[in-house]
Amino acid sequence: MAGVIVDCAIYREGRRAEGPSGLTEALEAARADRDAFLWIGLHEPAQEEFDQVSAEFGLHPLAVEDALSAHQRPKLEVYEDSLFLVLKPVDYDDEADTVATGELMLFVGDSFVVSVRHGGTNPLGSVRERLERNPGVLQHGPTAVMYAVSDAVVDHYMDVAAELQTDLEELEEEVFTPDGPARGTIAGRIYAFKRQVLEFRRAAGPLAEPMERLAGSGVPFVHDDSRPFFRDVSDHLTRANEQVEALDRLLSDILSAYLAQVGVRQNDDMRKISAWAAMAAVPTMIAGIYGMNFDHMPELTHPLGYPGVVVAMVAVSAGLYRLFKRRGWL
Repeated sequence: MAGVIVDCAIYREGRRAEGPSGLTEALEAARADRDAFLWIGLHEPAQEEFDQVSAEFGLHPLAVEDALSAHQRPKLEVYEDSLFLVLKPVDYDDEADTVATGELMLFVGDSFVVSVRHGGTNPLGSVRERLERNPGVLQHGPTAVMYAVSDAVVDHYMDVAAELQTDLEELEEEVFTPDGPARGTIAGRIYAFKRQVLEFRRAAGPLAEPMERLAGSGVPFVHDDSRPFFRDVSDHLTRANEQVEALDRLLSDILSAYLAQVGVRQNDDMRKISAWAAMAAVPTMIAGIYGMNFDHMPELTHPLGYPGVVVAMVAVSAGLYRLFKRRGWL
C-alpha cells in the first residue's frame, strides 16, 4: 500500500494535523472531531490494495468496481454513505498535437475523501498544496476538496481549449495559404485534429450534468455554502464546452473548404489537360488525313502544299491557345 497511497492526512479546522498512521485509527480520529476529515490519495491501486481501503471506509461495491476498472465517463453517483464523482483531466502535448486524458475518482463522505487516480495527468498535487495554503476553504470539509479538484480540472480544460485554438489558427492559415507547406498531408492533419477535439469533448461534455447537480440542492454530503462555488465551476465548464464545440464546427468548415479547394484545383488541371489535348488534336487530325495516301489531292502537286498545311496546323493551334488562354484554361 505504501507505493499506492500518494498522500494521507487529517485536516482539522482547515489545517493539516498529525494523526494516527493506520487507516482505521485515522478515520476514527477524523470522525471523532466534527471539524476534521481524512483525505487519502491513491494512484492506480490493485484489487487487493483497494479492498483494504473500501472495507475501512465502507465504500459501495459498484463504485469500487468503477474506480478499479477505470475507463468511466464523467458522472456523479449518490450512495448511502458517500458520493462518487468521476472526472477526466486532460492534458495537451503541443509537440505531438495530442490530447491525453486521465481519470480521477473521488469518494466523498461525511468525514473523508478518497481520491483514486489513473493515468499520468495529475492535478491533485497542486490542488492539495493550494488548499493547505488556504485553510478558510478547507474548513468546509470534504466538499471543499471536491470543489477544488473539480475547479482545477475545469480550469485546465480552458487552458487546453486555448492551446487547441492557437494550433487550429495555424492549421487554418496553412489551408488558406496558396501553395502552403505539405498540402498533401493537410486533410490527414485535419482529421487527426478533429479526433483530438473529440477526445476532449468526451472528457468535458458529460461533466456538465454532475456540476449542475452539485450546484443545486438535494445532493448529500455537499455543504450549502459551497453551492455557489460549484455554480462557478459549472459556468467555466459551459464556456469550455462551447469553445470546444466551436472548434469542432470550425474544423468541419476548414475541412469542407480544403476539399473544395482540392476540387477546384482538380477542375483547373482537367481544363488545362483538355485544352492541350484539343490543341494537339487539330494537327494530329490534319496529319492523319494527309497520311492516308490518296492520289487525287491537289495540294500534293502544288509547290506550296506542304508548307501551307504546316502553316495551317500552327495557325489553328495558336488560335486555340489564345482562346484557351483568354478564358483562363491555361
